Amino acid sequence: MTIAVIADIVASRQLADRAAAQKRLAETVDRVQRDLAVAAVPLSAVVGDELQGEFSTLPAAMSWLLLFRLALPDEVDCRFGIGIGEVRPIALDDRTIPEGPAWWAARAAIEHVEHLQQRAAPLARTWIELGEGEDASMADALALANAYALSRDQLVSGMSERARRLTYGRCLGRSQRRLAESEGITQSAVSQTLSAAGSAAIVEGFAALSSGVRS
Repeated sequence: MTIAVIADIVASRQLADRAAAQKRLAETVDRVQRDLAVAAVPLSAVVGDELQGEFSTLPAAMSWLLLFRLALPDEVDCRFGIGIGEVRPIALDDRTIPEGPAWWAARAAIEHVEHLQQRAAPLARTWIELGEGEDASMADALALANAYALSRDQLVSGMSERARRLTYGRCLGRSQRRLAESEGITQSAVSQTLSAAGSAAIVEGFAALSSGVRS
């Protein structure tokens, strides 16, 4: 079983500099992979504004994608379709094409995120789908994971870029004092920013997810 992830840039056509946005995404992927090296295949651009990657477990994927989104600048945001299932890559000459139920599920998941954004949950960014042929007994756990993802997305979407940076640091165990020094602000300002953003719930959720996947 593989966790396949498709990411694309939200409102990409409205970006003033698409090339710069792609560069920032690549830099963010490298940063997150240095801080949490759990991606089996780190996200990389494949076509247009889309990136693809693979993880060995759902907690690894959800932990990594949280840090990735927290690290993005205000002008770039992504949505994520996560598929759980088998991968059947197709070899063609000098390249390999990702294929199989995990990737079909990831595609369906990202389409569902777009639908949610248009109607019930404008700030939704993540959805998870079970691939064809996978154990249906996972459905209850998947429902819980999607409920968590929706709540998490709502909180992160409401954060300022500074609040996201501070939350990223707290997820990695950095002290408020250290974060205050890096931001050039007081420790009290860090505490107030984190509290106002609801960061504690994000940090505790990250700790629960990543406890068994850190390298």
